[in-house]
Amino acid sequence: MIDRSHALPIARQVKALNVSRGSVYYLPRPVSATDLAVMHRMDELHLDFPFAGSRMLRDLLNADGVEIGRLHVATLMKRMGIEAIYRKPNTSKPAPGHKIYPYLLRKMQAVRPDQVWAMDITYIPMARGFVYLAAVVDWFSRRVLSHRVSITMEADFCIEALEEALARHGRPEIFNTDQGSQFTSFAFTNILKDADIRISMDGRGRWMDNVFIERLWRSLKYECVFLNAFETGTEARTGIGSWIGYYNTDRPHSVFGGRTPDEVYATQANEEKLAA
Repeated sequence: MIDRSHALPIARQVKALNVSRGSVYYLPRPVSATDLAVMHRMDELHLDFPFAGSRMLRDLLNADGVEIGRLHVATLMKRMGIEAIYRKPNTSKPAPGHKIYPYLLRKMQAVRPDQVWAMDITYIPMARGFVYLAAVVDWFSRRVLSHRVSITMEADFCIEALEEALARHGRPEIFNTDQGSQFTSFAFTNILKDADIRISMDGRGRWMDNVFIERLWRSLKYECVFLNAFETGTEARTGIGSWIGYYNTDRPHSVFGGRTPDEVYATQANEEKLAA
């Protein structure tokens, strides 16, 4: 909106747009190498201790020899998009005007593909930076239907992943997410409503509400991300894409008797077509 090359002074432009003048001159600072190392370790600790808040993470880091305060830990947790996972009062509010939808999957068991899809975002550490990954997963088969990597947590890359999943695989009966602003945004929820898909959202801090995708993140990080120090976003995108391909087509799941997500998704879908 602000045109620095325009003849109209920036002060006049920000006044006309009713935005802060300081925000125009602010340039985001890159994350330091020290903080990146701490964030990488915090990601590992969060997988092992998902109930750990800023105080516990601070203590765990201190035990590792990392001198860091609770407020700094809390700042890094916010940047990473993680929070302690436990039942707590819902004191957080959605973005202004955003609607929070009820959780529809309690005591429900998925019995067929495309009955329930779930979506989430996770932090991906790299050698000298980080990116975010969003994925759409079929609850029944655990198959990853689409994914996107982004350098920010804006809603756009989530919308792209959702649109790809719908274009390639049809539509589910229910679509479940957490209460993140990316998923409560009008642009995101309107796509689901226009496709006549029922919207479900986890309770805040309730990781068990979306347990299957949490297990996917754990497998991805221990089998791919933590074993590869991706140098660039392109490397991360390629490496993660390769692992997801392996996960869908070659990685056996004990819960399915050794079958892969692709096999479960395709076999069940074919059986339903024959039955119809």
